[in-house]
Amino acid sequence: MSGRAAVVTGASKGIGRQLAIGLASAGADVVVNYKTDQAGAEEVCRRIRELDRGRAHAVGVDVGSSQGARALTDGAKDAFGRLDLLVNNAGRTRFGPAGDMTDEDFDDVVNTNLRGAFFASVFAAELMGEAGGSIVNISSCAASLMIEHHSLYTMSKGGLEALTRQLAFEFAPRVRVNAIAPAPTSNARNLQYDPEYDTNWGRVIPMERVAQPEDFVAPLLFLATDASAFLTGEVLHVDGGWTLKGHTPALDSYDYSADRSRG
Repeated sequence: MSGRAAVVTGASKGIGRQLAIGLASAGADVVVNYKTDQAGAEEVCRRIRELDRGRAHAVGVDVGSSQGARALTDGAKDAFGRLDLLVNNAGRTRFGPAGDMTDEDFDDVVNTNLRGAFFASVFAAELMGEAGGSIVNISSCAASLMIEHHSLYTMSKGGLEALTRQLAFEFAPRVRVNAIAPAPTSNARNLQYDPEYDTNWGRVIPMERVAQPEDFVAPLLFLATDASAFLTGEVLHVDGGWTLKGHTPALDSYDYSADRSRG
C-alpha cells in the first residue's frame, strides 16, 4: 500500500480502527473518519504517525448523508491529493423485535449502512479517476444468517452486499468493489450487550472463538491490492466457519437500549 491513499469510515473504534492502523502499517496514507468520537479518531491518527509508514488525517463527518460523503472524499483529496481505496466500514445498529422498530430507528441504520456507502462509493470512484482503485464494504454474516432481533441491520447489510455486486458491475474495469462479511467480533459494543460475549459466541463458531478486529486486516489488504486484481463483486466471509453452522446464543437477555443513545 506504499504511496496509496485510503479512506476508512467509522475508524475511531472497533473494526474500523484496526483496519486504518493495518493499512498504515502496510504503508498507506489514511483518512480516519469519525462521526462523534473525535478523541478516538485522533488517537488512531497518533498510532498511525508512530508507525512512521504513512500519513494520517482525521475527518469528522456523518457519512449518512450525501453531503457528508462528499465532504469525506473532498477531505481525502485535500489531504493526500488522491484516493486509491475506500473502506465503507461505518455502521449503525438498532436491534430488537421488528415490530418495535420506529422511523427513527430505520433512518439511523439505513442512512449510515446504505446511503453512506452508496454516496461515498460514487464520490470515491469519481476521485479515483482513470487510475482506478478499490472499494471494500464491511458487511456482516447477518446478511446470510437470519438472527433474532436483527431485522433492520440484516436488511441494510443485505442491501450493502447487493450494492457491492451492482457497483462492481457499473464501475468495472476501473474500480473493483468487494465486501468482507465479519463473524461476531469482540469489541466494546458487543461486550456491553453481554460481558461474556466472547465466550458465549465462541461456543457456536467452528473455530471456537469470536473474531478479533485484527482478523480482518489481511483480508482487507488482499482485496485492496493487486493480489486480488481479477476479483470484483465478491463477498468474503471471514467468520471462522460460522455461516456453515449458523447457531446463536440465546439473545433474550440482551439490552439493546444503548443503541438509541449512541452518537
